[in-house]
Amino acid sequence: MTRPLPDRVTVRNRRLQYLAKNSPTYFSSPDLELADPLLYDRLIRQHQSPAEREAEGRKKGWSGILHADLSRSEAKIDALRDSDATTLETRAENSVGETVTSKEEAEQVWRETMTLRFLEGRDEDADYESIDNSEEYDDYRQIERDAQDAYFDAESPSEEGAGAGNTGVQDF
Repeated sequence: MTRPLPDRVTVRNRRLQYLAKNSPTYFSSPDLELADPLLYDRLIRQHQSPAEREAEGRKKGWSGILHADLSRSEAKIDALRDSDATTLETRAENSVGETVTSKEEAEQVWRETMTLRFLEGRDEDADYESIDNSEEYDDYRQIERDAQDAYFDAESPSEEGAGAGNTGVQDF
């Protein structure tokens, strides 16, 4: 007997739990830059010091640097060719719609963008099959809270003093 596929909300919750457990390794991966090289360049590389860029380059190695540069160059050519594409300035905005100016804000926008990408299932390197079907990533406390909320929402409110034997007249 095959197990039924989890619903959309369960899948997104499991993916979010997966990211919460693996965020240090997921967001520090040098390959994550290749997901959106132009946005990475605009948000992260623009705010890095030369020493930080050098350390990142050592982490990637020569082939990683060449791959990232090639991907960034191809993405720039595609963006120039695509007149309907959104501009980098519009894509490099925070949630309020303001252009990102600080390093911390840029990192936050990058993490949010990559989190949404992962939750939507657009990370080609992720094994969504094992994440989506694994009960390991279920948040049982949240499931219990949801069940309690549903139980109390289903209860009909009762009037105070509406029980048997209450006449509404005070007996002394």
